Amino acid sequence: MDMTEYKNIVVYIETTEKNPVKVGLEMLSPARQIAGELGGKVLAVMIGDGIREAAEKAASSGADEVILVEDPQYKMFHLDRYTNVLEAVAAKEKPFAVLVGGTQDGKDLAPKLAARLGAGCVSDVMDMKFADGKVVYTCPLYGGCVLKDVALEESVPQIAVLRSGAFKKAENPVQGTITERNISVSDEKIHLDIKDVVKEIAETVNLEDAEVIVSGGRGMGSKENFSMVKELADLLGGVVGATRPAIEDGWISRVHQVGQSGKIVAPKLYIACGISGATQHVSGIMNSDYIVAINKDEDAPIFEVANIGIVGNVVNVLPVMIEEIKKRKEAE
Repeated sequence: MDMTEYKNIVVYIETTEKNPVKVGLEMLSPARQIAGELGGKVLAVMIGDGIREAAEKAASSGADEVILVEDPQYKMFHLDRYTNVLEAVAAKEKPFAVLVGGTQDGKDLAPKLAARLGAGCVSDVMDMKFADGKVVYTCPLYGGCVLKDVALEESVPQIAVLRSGAFKKAENPVQGTITERNISVSDEKIHLDIKDVVKEIAETVNLEDAEVIVSGGRGMGSKENFSMVKELADLLGGVVGATRPAIEDGWISRVHQVGQSGKIVAPKLYIACGISGATQHVSGIMNSDYIVAINKDEDAPIFEVANIGIVGNVVNVLPVMIEEIKKRKEAE
């Protein structure tokens, strides 16, 4: 196989409620770096119905070209249909790599696409770089205790699932173009028929896009004390996060969980309240711009990753912080 003809990077940008997901736009940044090394272009693929505005946003966020596939049959995510669309794009464009965001749907889509293309697939990518003529992907192992570099040297194209929050959006991106493409999927390629979609009425929390997150852990002591986490988050215009122990004790619902088995986040400010800093939690907040930790144990692992550490009982510290912030807001 002549690998020199494979130069472009394809980025599948998922949409939710007709908006591009955060990780989709983030992936354009590493895609541009790798495409630059290969002398190729960044091709974003967007599949749906009525998502022209989302495509325009992607075109202004780092994609050289957005391949827009719109049709009523793509109104909702369908694994068979979307896989066939990406397979058709890959066959035509011959990309060096296809990048997929690590969302619930993306984690389903990537391995199925890899199997269709006979390609290698690497998951939970936290970093990627071009070295010695190949792309090296960095992935966590053992709950983030170990980072491993992976290269798919014989696979073209290669499929990579990128972690949300691991990459920053491209700075000063060039304006790309939008190309509408009609790709239909025949019925014989559909193995699953979706009869109905029932939307569960439940609390929704957008931790991935939050700029400020205030999280509480076991150190909060009780459900009543945990309410201070929400009060501080509301004051800062942020979102409430939590560790597994706080959720298992019934202080807050599971949708707030941050960490390896919860949400991977990358806010501008992360405040950890009564959180010791277990590896599973820390691996989910490592891409935060600024971390403030409050814990009474001065040897708590959370202080190793915090920009500022406050040693003290969080139940005593939080009321002081809340009162001081209220005073400053009133003075504005």
